[in-house]
Amino acid sequence: MTPVVFVQPLLALISGVLILIFPRILNYVIAGYLILFGLAGLFAHRVQVAALPGP
Repeated sequence: MTPVVFVQPLLALISGVLILIFPRILNYVIAGYLILFGLAGLFAHRVQVAALPGP
């Protein structure tokens, strides 16, 4: 069985801790979070479509 890593909750937890420790990096953390999950959302569709078996 392949272990499943839930990236979004893990990244949210790390981001929250970083914001608590270094409040000045809030803008960078939010920007990085939005960029990463925007790209992941766009490329997840391509990966799912490519992974489907053909007829």
